[in-house]
Amino acid sequence: MAEETEKPRVAAVLLAAGSSTRMGEPKALLPWGGQPLIAHQVSALHEAGYGPLVVVLGHDAERVAAALPSHIPLEQAVNARYEQGRTTSIVLGVLRLIEAAVDGVLIASVDQPRSAGMLRTLREAFERERPRIAVPSLEGRPGHPPLFARELLPALLKVSEQTEGLRQVMRDFGEGRLLVPVDDPLTLTNLNTHEEYEAALKLAGG
Repeated sequence: MAEETEKPRVAAVLLAAGSSTRMGEPKALLPWGGQPLIAHQVSALHEAGYGPLVVVLGHDAERVAAALPSHIPLEQAVNARYEQGRTTSIVLGVLRLIEAAVDGVLIASVDQPRSAGMLRTLREAFERERPRIAVPSLEGRPGHPPLFARELLPALLKVSEQTEGLRQVMRDFGEGRLLVPVDDPLTLTNLNTHEEYEAALKLAGG
């Protein structure tokens, strides 16, 4: 009997450290499908087969942490430097995974709600094709979240606000990017204002 190839492991970093200035309240705690948004995001990632899962907290960390699902295994990382920009949270989250036996890392944001089905489609395409970068695309338009191969973790550790964060990694390694067609209408959605939140709820059927 031929030896089975070990299934790839794809980790996820969920960024939830920001102060939600434009929203006026923590985005992570906005109601979404009958639960706080951060609980939805963690549940979707878990259901879609991502792990290990690192949740990066910052502003109002204790309050946001209290909304995390207690039945899902995850690691919390509190970013004391969150006010210095989103890239500090990316670096902290990736650092927690640098020694883990994973083949890829998804970088997700709490203010970009996605379905478990879409996240699973992205992971499965990454596992089949093994690109350097995989991103979901809706009607040909690339969206979020991006999934990076393990070989790019050193590049992720160097991101900064000065180099435009993940955009620099996308530029440097964009020739290896795989666009994964999905049908989740929220693929291009960001929640920065109450108007965007209300529009996203309608798209999600909420």
